[in-house]
Amino acid sequence: MGQPMGLRLIEQNVPLIAYNRTAAKLQLLQEKGAIVTNSPEVAIKAADCFILMLADSAASEEVLFSDASRPYLSDRTFIQMGTIAPTESQRLHDAIVAAGGEYLEAPVLGSIPQVQTRELIVMVGSTEEQFNRWFNLLKHFSPEPIHIGPVGTAAATKLALNQLIVSLTGAFGLSLGFIERYGVDVEQFMQILRQSALYAPTFDKKLSRMSDRNYANPNFPTKHLLKDTDLFLEQARELGLNLNSLEGMRQIVQKAIDLGFADDDYSAIYSAIND
Repeated sequence: MGQPMGLRLIEQNVPLIAYNRTAAKLQLLQEKGAIVTNSPEVAIKAADCFILMLADSAASEEVLFSDASRPYLSDRTFIQMGTIAPTESQRLHDAIVAAGGEYLEAPVLGSIPQVQTRELIVMVGSTEEQFNRWFNLLKHFSPEPIHIGPVGTAAATKLALNQLIVSLTGAFGLSLGFIERYGVDVEQFMQILRQSALYAPTFDKKLSRMSDRNYANPNFPTKHLLKDTDLFLEQARELGLNLNSLEGMRQIVQKAIDLGFADDDYSAIYSAIND
C-alpha cells in the first residue's frame, strides 16, 4: 500500500521523500519523481510530516526509535496509516509526544484500486485541531476523511472492520462450498442472496476467485489477514468478549497459510474450508 499511496501523492504534486526497508520497492517512486533514501533518519529530517505505512507496530518502532532516528522526532508529525492495535497506537503516540513530536492515526479501509481512484475510507484518531490541519493531505486518499475520536478509536474501528472481512469471507466460503456439494446452481444461489438482507458486496468480489481457486495477485494477502485477526483477538480478550467464532476462523486462516497461500489473496481461506 505504501508504494501506490506514494504514487498518488506524486500525481497530486505533493513533494515526497520515501523510505522503505526493502530498497527495491522504491524504484518506481524514484522514477516518478520522489526523492528516495535508505535511511529513515534522512527522511524524517527532510519532512515536516511522516506517513507510516508499515507491516506492524514493531516495524514502526524500529524505524522511529533507533538511535539514529530518535533525535529528529521533535517538531515532526507522524501519521500512522497502517493497521495496528489501539494499545499499540497509543504507545506510539506517547513515545512520539515524549520525544517532542506529534502523532495521529489514520488507518484506511480499501486497497490498491481504491488508492488509485481516491476512494479509500480514511478513519482518523486525533485531536480536532490535528484532523483539521491534516485534512487536505488525507483528502488525497479519500473523498471525505472521517474523524472518529482520540488516538485509539480509529485503530479500534479499523480492526472491527477487518474482523468482518475474515468472518464474512469465511461464512460465504462455507455456504458456497455447501451448495456446490449439493449441486445447487451457484448463480441461482447468488441471485437469491443478492435480493436478501444477507448480501454483502464482498461476496461477489470474491466469488470468481473462490470458484476458480485463483488467489494470485492479491490486494490483501492471507498473512496480513492473520495478523489483523490476531490483533483483534488480543484486544478483544482484554475486553472480555466471547471469541469462539473468530477463534475458529483464525484456525481456518492459519490452515490457508499452511497450504501455501500466505502471499495470496485472502479468499484462499475457501480452499482451507472446502478442499
